[in-house]
Amino acid sequence: MWGAVVFMPVGVNYLGFFLLLLAMLAAGDWRERAARVRQHPLWWPVMAFLVWQLAVLAFGPHYDETPVNLWHGVRLTATMLMALALTREEAVWAIRGFLGIAVVNIAYIVVFYGIVFSGHTPSVPPNLFRSVIFLVGNKSINNALLFTVLGAGAAACGLLWMTRHRPGAALLAFGVTAVTVVIINFNLMSRTSLLALLVVLPAVCVHQWRRQWRALLIALAVGGVLVGAAAWNAPPFIEQKLATGVQEIEAAKAGAVSEGSWVVRYYMYTETARMILEKPLAGWGIGAWNSEWRLRGPALLADYNMPHNDYLWMGSQTGFPGLLALLAIVLTGVWQGWKRPDLTGRIAFAAMLILATSVNSALRDAQIGLSLLWIAMVCLRLAREPVESGEPWREVPPRRWQRAA
Repeated sequence: MWGAVVFMPVGVNYLGFFLLLLAMLAAGDWRERAARVRQHPLWWPVMAFLVWQLAVLAFGPHYDETPVNLWHGVRLTATMLMALALTREEAVWAIRGFLGIAVVNIAYIVVFYGIVFSGHTPSVPPNLFRSVIFLVGNKSINNALLFTVLGAGAAACGLLWMTRHRPGAALLAFGVTAVTVVIINFNLMSRTSLLALLVVLPAVCVHQWRRQWRALLIALAVGGVLVGAAAWNAPPFIEQKLATGVQEIEAAKAGAVSEGSWVVRYYMYTETARMILEKPLAGWGIGAWNSEWRLRGPALLADYNMPHNDYLWMGSQTGFPGLLALLAIVLTGVWQGWKRPDLTGRIAFAAMLILATSVNSALRDAQIGLSLLWIAMVCLRLAREPVESGEPWREVPPRRWQRAA
């Protein structure tokens, strides 16, 4: 179920989280699941992440926000462990749910704007679909990032099918990537997602052709030409958003205070970095960032409840050990995807790179951290299947489609 609700509001995702936890508790097989998790390379980084937080909680100061921040640390740990504990079939079903709801959302977007462009006024989208049509805070950022995962995965499939001389399938996959690019540029308008896609698509090419330098150089050259052409012909508002970001950073450096996206980030990043340097070993304590931010940050921005960067959030609370544990989780996940040279590894590599390069609170903020982390970890779970057992992603389409293919 959880894979099928990742685009929906955070409450529905929490429902999926707890229902999955209850289902796994009721299903049993915990010895097998525990063995699977303990054998995964992420086991020790995840345990270090959790244990260090508990140690800081036990010996450090407490704050009003301590329970909330402790919960988010536990939630992140539980999400990763549950994904790694899935059986192969369960992970495949989670991906099916994600792809199914992604197709439903794309169809809804097409129908909605089809009605708009026909000159009619569509009805207000129901709450379950509102954040894929309108900008609804961080939930829309989450949905844009999920579409980015979809687009990167489709590009990986397209590159593979192109090398296997299946032009029809490759064009279909690249068409999906193009649709996701349109969505994150024109509908959800996410700079975070656009930057992530610009990083991930070349990385996917490197992953596929890392042992074939001539093919890799050709692919990167073609990709560079396409990106250059797209940038040259980009709509004015995209260039304006990027220029606005640069102007906001320059204004913040000059002392200006506003609620502009990059002004907020500038002050958060600089003040939180100072917090980490002042107490590098164990940080200020679980939940400390909020009270310290209210003391240090501009009064206009005092109501923000997270530093918009997961590494800074963890570093300010638990010092460099907590920050490094989180970084180790992400880098280990990226490495696991890189090590596997087939499509399954490539998609896991892309999903973890998107998670790693997200310049936002992609983990701490449950609006993003419930869905994006879950899908990335499920992709990573499939990457641990033995290569000799076959490509897990071949099992994602319905069997009728598999036979037709």
